[in-house]
Amino acid sequence: MELITDIVVENPGVSQYELERHKPMPTLIHGAIQANLTFELKLNYGNQFRIASEVTLDTKPDGSTPDLVLYPASALDFKNDPSRRTDAPLLCIEIQSPSQSTKDMTQKLEPYFSFGIKSCWIIVPEFKAMFVYDSPYHYGFFHETDLLKDKTLGIEIDVSKVFQ
Repeated sequence: MELITDIVVENPGVSQYELERHKPMPTLIHGAIQANLTFELKLNYGNQFRIASEVTLDTKPDGSTPDLVLYPASALDFKNDPSRRTDAPLLCIEIQSPSQSTKDMTQKLEPYFSFGIKSCWIIVPEFKAMFVYDSPYHYGFFHETDLLKDKTLGIEIDVSKVFQ
């Protein structure tokens, strides 16, 4: 009897990125929005927050990797950098990909808030819109001509700059 130790499961159309991160591969628009958000947050709030992308969080049940997170400003600890964070960021930002539904996006909220995150933003590129949640079922809606206001964290962002 032969013991098989390595099994490769073929899943056509699904990239290694998607398999590892359990989320769609980003597009140019997704990347541009993420870069614009990072720039605006760093420019206006860099002294208040540590802004980072693609940080894996130990959310239940399987962990998650938001597009952007904000932690309180602090020096980086180069000797202690876990691959899966057990401390909750203040903010998680998710950018919807074309293959993700609204339901896919809002299902991420409960695990984030249960983990201790204070605010979650969902960016919907197709509508040039942003939802700012302070709980899984309460949000503010901001369109490309608005000034986004996250009252929980005291952040204001010109939405038009996010979608430039």
